[in-house]
Amino acid sequence: MDNILSLLALSPPGWGGTLLAGLWASMQIAFGAFGLGLVIGVAGAYGKIYGGPVLRDCLAVYTTTVRALPELILILLLYFGLTDLVNQLMLAMGYERVQISGVLAGVLVLGVVQGAYATEVLRGAIEAVPPGQVEAARAMGMSPVMVARRITLPTMLGLAVPGLSNLWLIATKDTALLAIVGFAELTLATRQAANTTKAFFTFFLAAGAIYLVISILSTLLFARLERWARRGDPPRLTGG
Repeated sequence: MDNILSLLALSPPGWGGTLLAGLWASMQIAFGAFGLGLVIGVAGAYGKIYGGPVLRDCLAVYTTTVRALPELILILLLYFGLTDLVNQLMLAMGYERVQISGVLAGVLVLGVVQGAYATEVLRGAIEAVPPGQVEAARAMGMSPVMVARRITLPTMLGLAVPGLSNLWLIATKDTALLAIVGFAELTLATRQAANTTKAFFTFFLAAGAIYLVISILSTLLFARLERWARRGDPPRLTGG
């Protein structure tokens, strides 16, 4: 037991500080990717519902492709493809190549993946809003932006929260896939600690416990958010 505690100590020769640094990097990417995915998802959902045929077809290709390919392949493709594309554009404009930070690249890569799933989650939630409410708002003279702000978005939030909760949990776990490209997040930090000390069981068990705690806290938080979003809903009938 003393040996385990010494291995997980925050200061050297313990590796606890390294694990926490990796966790912080993972959370930065997860928050950024989830936020970017929400922005893409809202735009994509409205584009699929209210956009023209060309826009709807482009969005269908985007969501279908991202959801069909394994996420590891997408991460490798986007991680190296996006950084190369940015540098090619910089060179074409007469600038030097830039070094994109691992956090920014991770946010962009996972954000694109999150956006495809968020598009479908939010599209389904928007289409589930009772059309009578939207028609009544329009009859009162509300603009499309006001209808979205006062009717559609507040109503669909309660319907979308369960799906968004799953996307957030996926985002936290997908950060582990960035270890394959050498980004120093929690999984890579855990592997480095395990390889150095040969205490594989101890460190991977500790990493699993960290992910479990994050999942439990996130589930409780989203459950509370869902209750808040549904506070105006009529009580559900239960069979007796």
